Amino acid sequence: MERKDVQEKYKWKVSDVFESDEAWEKALAAVEKRLDLAKYKGTLHTVEGLLEFFAAEEALAVDAMRVYLYAFMKHDEDVRVTKYNSYLARVMNFFTRLDEATAFVTPELTELPDEVLDRFIADPRLKDRDYMLSRIKAQKEHILSEKEERILAQTGEPLSCAGDVFEMLDNAELNLPEIEYEGKRVQLSHGLYSVIVNGKDREKRREAYQLYYSAYRKIINTLATTYFGNVKRNMFYQRVRGYNSCLEMALFEEDVDRRVYDNLLKVVGDYTPVMHRYIALRKERMGLDTMYMYDIYPSLVEDAELKLSYEEAYDLVLKGLAPLGEEYNALLRRGRDERWIDVCESEGKRSGAYSIGIYGNHPFVLLNYQKTTHDLFTIAHEMGHSIHSYFSNSRQPYAKSDYKIFVAEVASTVNEVLLLKYLLKTTQDAQLKKYLLNYFMDMIRTTLFRQTQFAEFEEKAHAMAENGEPLNKDNLSALYRQLNEKYYGPAVVHDSNIAIEWARIPHFYRPFYVYKYSTGITAAICIANKILTEGKPAVENYFKFLSGGCSTDPVSLLKIAGADLTKEETFLAAMREFEETLDEFEKLN
Repeated sequence: MERKDVQEKYKWKVSDVFESDEAWEKALAAVEKRLDLAKYKGTLHTVEGLLEFFAAEEALAVDAMRVYLYAFMKHDEDVRVTKYNSYLARVMNFFTRLDEATAFVTPELTELPDEVLDRFIADPRLKDRDYMLSRIKAQKEHILSEKEERILAQTGEPLSCAGDVFEMLDNAELNLPEIEYEGKRVQLSHGLYSVIVNGKDREKRREAYQLYYSAYRKIINTLATTYFGNVKRNMFYQRVRGYNSCLEMALFEEDVDRRVYDNLLKVVGDYTPVMHRYIALRKERMGLDTMYMYDIYPSLVEDAELKLSYEEAYDLVLKGLAPLGEEYNALLRRGRDERWIDVCESEGKRSGAYSIGIYGNHPFVLLNYQKTTHDLFTIAHEMGHSIHSYFSNSRQPYAKSDYKIFVAEVASTVNEVLLLKYLLKTTQDAQLKKYLLNYFMDMIRTTLFRQTQFAEFEEKAHAMAENGEPLNKDNLSALYRQLNEKYYGPAVVHDSNIAIEWARIPHFYRPFYVYKYSTGITAAICIANKILTEGKPAVENYFKFLSGGCSTDPVSLLKIAGADLTKEETFLAAMREFEETLDEFEKLN
C-alpha cells in the first residue's frame, strides 16, 4: 500500500510541527542565523553570564529540535524520498556545528573553583540548572583543558570506525546465503532469520541457524578485530579521562550507582537454575530428544494469537492501563484522537516502531500495525514512552526535561506488564492464558536474562582487555560459550554456532548499554505490582517519576516510584515473578 492510500486518521499529524515544507525551510534558515553561541565564551564565570548564555542556548535548541523532528518524521514516512533524506542531512549538519559552537562550555565551567560552582548550584536563579551544574562539578577530575577537550572531540569520528565497520559488515557485506522459504529461493536476512527461528518448522529453523552463523564464521577474525578495536576505543577514553575501568566510566556518565550493576549480575546469576528449569520444560513440551538454541524461540502455545483491528487493540490497551487512572487514559485517548500516531505499514515507510518526543511539542509514535499479539503490546509499549516524554516535557523546565537512557524503557514496560496482567485476569480462554504466560516468560527471558548475559560478557571482555589480554575469536567465543552454559543450562546444546553469537550483537558497539534493558524490566515489574496492589498512592508516586525528567539521578527517581535498584530485593522480586509465572504455566498443562 502506498502512503497516499492510507486513511488520514491513521497518519500522524505532522502539521502540528510545521504546516509545510516552506515553513520548515524558513525555520531552518532562522536557527542557522542564530548559531553564534561562541560569542559567550569567557562569560560563564558569573551568574549573569550563565543566565544570558543558557537563555540563548535554550531558545535555539528548542527551535532546532522542532526543525529536526519535522525532517525526521517526513523522512520516515517514506525513506525513498530524496528531498527528506536531504532535509535530515541538513539538520544533522546543523547539530554538528551547534556542538562545535558550544564545545567551550564544559571545559570553561570545570575550570571554575568548586566554591564558585557551589554558589551557582545554590543560586535560585539557576535552579533549573542545579543538577547539570552538580554533574559538571562531579566531572571536574575527568575533564581536560579546553585545548585537550577540543582534540578529544575531534577523535570521535575516527574512533567510531569500529562501529561503522561492524554496521557495514553486518548490513551490507555479510553475504548471507539463500534459503528456500515459502516455495521460493530467497536471500536470508536478519529479519527473515528472526521470522524462521520463531516459526513452527524445526527443520527450517535448523537450516536457517546453520546458514546464518556460517556467514559470520567466514568473517569471524575480522569481527573479533573489529570488536577489540571498539573495546580499545573505550579504553582510550577511560584512561585519558582517568577512570579505573570502562564500566566505571559508563556508570559515571549516566550517574548510576555501581551497586545497581552488581545487584543485577548477582541476583540474575543466582536465579539461572530457574531459567534452566524453563529451558528443560521447553524441551519436554516440544518433545525433543536433543534441544538446540534455535528451539528456544517458538511459542509453546499455538493458535492463541490475538488478531485485533487497530481500534480493537487500542481499546484493549485503554482497559489494560485503567489502573493508571483517568489522567493517563485521557492522554492515551488524546494520542489516538489527535493523531499522534502513524499506524499503517506502507511502501517505503521505516520499519519497526518508536516514540519520539521533544520539548515544547506533544510526542509522536510510529507503528507498522499488524493484527498480532506482539503489535497489541507494541501500542502499549510505545505509548508508555510517549506519555513519559509528555510528563517530563510538560512538568520540567527545558534543562531538566530529557530523562536519561537508563530509565527510558521503564514506562513502556510498565504498560506492557499492566496490559499482560489485565489479559491474564480477564480471559476465559485457557489456551490464551497459557499463551500469555509463555509470552511473559519469554519477555523476561529475552529482556532480563539474555541482556544480563550480554552485560556480563561486556564486563568480562573489557576486564580481559584492561588487564592486557588481547581479544580474539578464540577467547571471546570461549567466554561467550561459558556464559551461554551458565544462563541456559544443560537441557540445550551449546554448540560452536552459539559460541560466536557475540559477533552479531550491534549493541556491543554501544558499551554497557544492554544492562539498562534488564534494569528497566526489573523496575517495571516492581512498579506495576505496586500499582496493582497499592492503587492510588503508588500511581501518584509513579507519576512523580514520569514527571522527573533529569531533575536528579535516575536511580533516585526510580526509588520515588518504589523501585530501589540499589537493593537486591527489587531484583529478587522480578526473579520471583518469573518463577511464579513458570509455576502457573506448568499447572495449566
